[in-house]
Amino acid sequence: MAYAALSSLMYTLEQLKPNQSLVCRNCTQQHVESLYQNLSTIQVFLNNTTTKDIETLKVIEKRIRNVVYKAEDRVDSSLRRIIQLADREDKWKKACTSFYEQLLKVEQQVYFLNKEVMLIDVNKHRSKSAELATTPFSQEKSTIEENTIVGMENDFNAILDHLISQTDELTVIPIFGMGGIGKTTLAKKVYDDSSIRSRFDKHAWVTISQEYNERQMLLEVVSSITGSNQEMSDDQLMEIVYRGLKGRRFLIVIDDIWSTEAWDQMQRIFPNDGNRSRILLTTRLKNVANYVSCPDFLPYSKSFLSLEDSWNLFTEKLFKKDPCPPLLEETGKHIVKQCRGLPLSIVVVAGILGKMDPRHDNWKRVEENLNSFFGTVSERCQSILSLSYSYLPQYLRACFLYVGGFPEDMEIDVSKLIRLWIAEQFVKARNNKRLEVVAEEYLQELIDRSLILTGRQRANGRTKSCKIHDLLRQLCLSEAHTENVMNGNDLEAIDDQRRMILLSEVEEKYDYGPRNSSGIVRTFISMGVVALPKEMCSIVSEFKLLKVLDVLSVLWYDFSSVIPELVHLRYVSARIEEAPSLAKLRSLQTIILRRYFSGSVRPTTLELQPLDIWRMSEIRHMDIDWPLYISNLVEAEQTLFLNNLQTLYLYNFPCVAEIIRRTPNLKKLKILYRSKLPDSLSILQDLETLHIEIEENIDPMIISRDISLPNLKKLKLRGTRIPWEVVNLLANLPNLEVLEGKYAFAGADWKLNEDVVFRKLKYLRLYRCRDLERCRDLDSLILLEELETLFIKLATFDLNKFSGNSLPCKIKKLSPNIKKLILSYTYIPWEVVNLLSNLPNLEVLKGYLAFTGTDWRLNEDAVFRKLKCLRIYLVGLERWEACCDNFPMLEQLLLDGLNELEEIPEGIGDIMTLKLITINSCSSGVENSAKRIQEEQESLGNYELQLQISPVNCYIELISVQVVVCGGLVGMK
Repeated sequence: MAYAALSSLMYTLEQLKPNQSLVCRNCTQQHVESLYQNLSTIQVFLNNTTTKDIETLKVIEKRIRNVVYKAEDRVDSSLRRIIQLADREDKWKKACTSFYEQLLKVEQQVYFLNKEVMLIDVNKHRSKSAELATTPFSQEKSTIEENTIVGMENDFNAILDHLISQTDELTVIPIFGMGGIGKTTLAKKVYDDSSIRSRFDKHAWVTISQEYNERQMLLEVVSSITGSNQEMSDDQLMEIVYRGLKGRRFLIVIDDIWSTEAWDQMQRIFPNDGNRSRILLTTRLKNVANYVSCPDFLPYSKSFLSLEDSWNLFTEKLFKKDPCPPLLEETGKHIVKQCRGLPLSIVVVAGILGKMDPRHDNWKRVEENLNSFFGTVSERCQSILSLSYSYLPQYLRACFLYVGGFPEDMEIDVSKLIRLWIAEQFVKARNNKRLEVVAEEYLQELIDRSLILTGRQRANGRTKSCKIHDLLRQLCLSEAHTENVMNGNDLEAIDDQRRMILLSEVEEKYDYGPRNSSGIVRTFISMGVVALPKEMCSIVSEFKLLKVLDVLSVLWYDFSSVIPELVHLRYVSARIEEAPSLAKLRSLQTIILRRYFSGSVRPTTLELQPLDIWRMSEIRHMDIDWPLYISNLVEAEQTLFLNNLQTLYLYNFPCVAEIIRRTPNLKKLKILYRSKLPDSLSILQDLETLHIEIEENIDPMIISRDISLPNLKKLKLRGTRIPWEVVNLLANLPNLEVLEGKYAFAGADWKLNEDVVFRKLKYLRLYRCRDLERCRDLDSLILLEELETLFIKLATFDLNKFSGNSLPCKIKKLSPNIKKLILSYTYIPWEVVNLLSNLPNLEVLKGYLAFTGTDWRLNEDAVFRKLKCLRIYLVGLERWEACCDNFPMLEQLLLDGLNELEEIPEGIGDIMTLKLITINSCSSGVENSAKRIQEEQESLGNYELQLQISPVNCYIELISVQVVVCGGLVGMK
């Protein structure tokens, strides 16, 4: 984290520039500038370094990191004393003098470090041409990647179809995915297939790896197509390749390419003669795959193996054609499950177990020590996976390592992750974009590099959560160990750690007394509900130079006396009993404060407590809960504005209008509960998200006045009771994508005409519009031509709303793009449900009191071709007739409250893709038929089908009406 360490210290120095009076001496400023320039020069060096000697680079980075960390310790310690003594003039001047002395020492140390780095830089450039001439072109491919495609049959057939397609033009077929997922194995199997080789006149396999060497590439192609390996110039080699391929149908495999620049240089030697030649290409980088792909052949994403395919690969590697001994099967499957579907990991596991005698006690010992066992597996995989880390640009490395500190298998909230990255100074401004936007771009780069996995998505398609594969997390932890990032619960080992992340309970037995080195800790984060020692607050208070404090999950501790002492805080998320003084915390960027209840005070007896934030110019995100509120400005402070504030949550605030006037650049605003709404919000021209949740009806004029908000993308309302005619005015918001309402709209009739067009609306959620009586069937929904998700739930519903002779015709007219349909209180007849099979892209169908009738019979014409998830909740269904052909792609079957259903159709068990059946509060016939289906599948060797039965009523409150639209909402009559 040398790059991140530089950024952090540079940020501190930047904060001193407009606050020279803080450090007293005028001459201090020139030394601050000099130090800043030297640090900037070193950072530029790291950005531009291209050395292939990874170990040498690590030594350089460690040297930089150690010097900068010590420099930051000196600067932060001295500044802390100045800030703490600001109201004691005599001691404050001494502190300023001490800071000046420390600054000179730091400046000198960094100056000499800069000289060292520049010397390395010069030597690097002098030897660069020689290095390129002598360095081997590519690393030796791991022997782990053998020519087997167990579990990749569908991938193999998909690539095969692309290769033999009728397209005459030269076609590039890219395969991308994370390291170790089997891209090269798949490409090799295709390349070696006799039916494929016979279709092409010339074949060549070229491995690129991280550093592209044109000459070596040309030599490999020439050797493949001519068999010659003569000494020639690069131009001669290019001519031989071009002539050797000209007029011939060829297949070239380009394995492990890392840059678009390499492709630009390569593609000119491949002639396009319209003879169905093909280039198969593998890469870890999505941007490379997108760049080289053809419009008719999108990049092929190699995914993880299923549990069944993982087991088949494991047994083939270990036992060849023989079956796994029954005594080892259960233990073996538990071990394989931990590989999380990564072929590389599975093959390594098989290789290690293959060196042991195949006895139950040996495998059982491995199972009981999975953590240490998979430590060995991880080490064997690191040589492949670590390439992805080594190839990362400097600005992404710290961001990637930080993700490894989160708990295993955790869905990481992207908004929180971004705020933490910004507080840690991992994110640097670029192209006049907000830091939050740049951070999102960083995350997308990591996703595109197959290092981070996407989790849930927001209604507008943006990433809501992310996660990381276990082996990549192990890579993070391994690299982070040398970078002073600690992930674990051993507080006794905190002496040499820059960052401390607690994942679970910490034992009370240790002595956590003050440490001499506690001043180096800059980040302290707890994940989940963590039980900490009684003296935890005093322990945290010892971390005098802390910059990130996230202890919100620690429920039973009051940090209100600790926070004011941590003057360097940039991020604080904690529980407090009293409003802390933030007067000295001028660097705060994120404030999240929640009420701590000791149990002795009733919430209703608490008085409002003001929190003064008006001098915190760096504040970007603020979320403070009742009884805290932002203090009123006095006359002398009328010029104070919070121009950097991006997100603001207001709970029970008495003066919202004045706060909004002084936070003009807000992007996200929540006004909740009994806060007094302003007359207008139109001052917030940059506002993108507005959430109003109140207990009294809103003045509709507030909305009608605010239709000028040009950047508003998301509007969420609750309890506002806005008339429908005012809702229509929202169509004038040019960028509105999401509209959510819960008890938000009032009136019996919603009339829209052709002039009311929600041009960019993607998501509409209507929850319990009790007065709405006239919606005229599906007329309005038919107009939503780009509709992708429809979610309907009303408080009461006309039983005839979704019935009648015209309904089948209207359902057929629904958008063919619908992927998700969730219905509640609609009472659609089962024969009409069958018509939903006409929606060609329907993937999810869920119903709560949504269907009516005792018999559901699906004939051969009712085929839900892409349906993956079917949920039926509380209906009077008694008999269900269906076969596997009706749901060929079904993965999840969820049945709730079906007390009268006789059984699940036997044919459901024949669906090859079925992975999960859940039964909740259903009849014994349903439970028994589900058990029979699972037993039959296991007898056929399918152990992947999971069955979950819960006899207790566990009704889950369904979320509300929701309509997601890609395109324009045209009308609703």
